[in-house]
Amino acid sequence: MNQEKIGNFIKEIRKKNNLTQKDLAEKYGVTYQAVSKWENGKNMPDISLLKRISEDFNINIEDILDGKLPSNISVKRNYRLIILFIVVVIVLIFSFIIYKYTQNESFEFKTISTNCDHFEISGSIAYNQTKSSIYISNISYCGEHDNTDYQKIECSLYEKNNNIETIIDSYNYLDNNTIKLDDFLKDITFNIDDYTSTCKKYQKDTLYLLINATDTNGKITTYKIPLELEDNCTK
Repeated sequence: MNQEKIGNFIKEIRKKNNLTQKDLAEKYGVTYQAVSKWENGKNMPDISLLKRISEDFNINIEDILDGKLPSNISVKRNYRLIILFIVVVIVLIFSFIIYKYTQNESFEFKTISTNCDHFEISGSIAYNQTKSSIYISNISYCGEHDNTDYQKIECSLYEKNNNIETIIDSYNYLDNNTIKLDDFLKDITFNIDDYTSTCKKYQKDTLYLLINATDTNGKITTYKIPLELEDNCTK
């Protein structure tokens, strides 16, 4: 999923419907700053909001994820041309439905969260039989206040399947200057597009985050954060 393309897509939808950022924010119960971040590609709505946007503006959610805004087609006010246009549209719709059915390209969407007492996150997965897109953001530490100055921090996203652990993506901090855990986490966003998973479908215990934080004395603090999906699925 390309955040910048999705942001431009949302911006075009808003403008075509004569809505301000404040109007769109009130419609979906968020701040106008959140809408601004969506449109600038700095963040994106969670999957539940993407579904609502898709339904409210009658747009295919796959187009939103791909960031491809359908082009407008002008139809002359000519009876025969209008009939021809309707026939062509019907044929295309049926062809599209048949293609989607035969290719098994329909996406499944799942919201990612965590039941870990010390961390809060938000994210989503969109996947089908051929590809996956994973988006995780807003990772924050909410345990006991951690004032430790860390010299090195690693945060990695793992997939686990049949006791085989595969690293999907990783963020590392290593600098002469120290950093607090909260400051490190607030800038992390996992955005993996076209990821080939080891399992055809994701399970509740499939994904987790692993954080290793090393302080100035060389002491390592490890956090393993299990990620939950909104429901279960099998291979």
